[in-house]
Amino acid sequence: MNRADYQPQEILSAPLREVAQIWRLVLALVLIGVVSTLLSTVFLLSAVRLVPGAWAWQLADGLNPVAMFLLLMSFSFMTLATGMAARLLQRRSLVSVLGDWPLFVFQFRRVLLGMFLLMGVVFLLPPYDMGEPLRPNLAFGDWLLLLPLSLLGVLIQTGAEEIVFRGYFQQALAARFKSPLIWLLLPSVLFGLGHYMPAEAGENAWLICLWATVFGLLMADLTARSGTLGPAIAVHFANNIVALLLIASPDSLNGLALYLSPYALSDTEHLRSWLLVDGVFLLVTWLVARLAIRR
Repeated sequence: MNRADYQPQEILSAPLREVAQIWRLVLALVLIGVVSTLLSTVFLLSAVRLVPGAWAWQLADGLNPVAMFLLLMSFSFMTLATGMAARLLQRRSLVSVLGDWPLFVFQFRRVLLGMFLLMGVVFLLPPYDMGEPLRPNLAFGDWLLLLPLSLLGVLIQTGAEEIVFRGYFQQALAARFKSPLIWLLLPSVLFGLGHYMPAEAGENAWLICLWATVFGLLMADLTARSGTLGPAIAVHFANNIVALLLIASPDSLNGLALYLSPYALSDTEHLRSWLLVDGVFLLVTWLVARLAIRR
């Protein structure tokens, strides 16, 4: 691990050294968790009361378009809560968490273009299914009509997670600790634990958790190398377009997807081999993103 490669992280974290006390970080994480949970709960319950219907029974799992869109939009409160924590505990703006704005925009566009080109190549090459045919979900016309809102929802969701984990959390730790192992690993492990779903994934739950941890670690590396959240948000956004809008899990969070995977999250026979394939593809996306941010 070459610390010189992570010099851009210093640009993000150096201004925070005066407010890098651990108590501030702990209080910030509690504030973000409590405020975002409270506001998102009020938001979702208000939506159910204002627009009653059968869709509300599937709200928790995002199994229809309205439910899924509302779940994605509720992540905006995570971003709002992070902005509050940044202002109250670090005396800075939410935009500063993203990094230098012109550079953020440049890197986001460049990496996102790389992701779309890579996905285009992958979808053109065989195999054209997952060993079994994909299951249709939304009609193509409905899916296409909803796509602008779907993309907005996914961008809000992925942006919120990156702002918290690779933004606020990683920057605060890097301001307090010199070792990259601390500020790369801790947010990634917490991010991975947030994807632990034993009720849905069964024996695969820890594997999915490990995959998410590795994903978080690679996004942390991209952030430290680039000095903004642009590359991490772009990769996360592209990944979740595939996972939530193109080929979603049949178990949950599939209300806006065009197709469903033929395998449940708990399918130990098939899903584990596909997680390995997905892991290899993740490494390729990371390498493509690294190439995209080189000047």
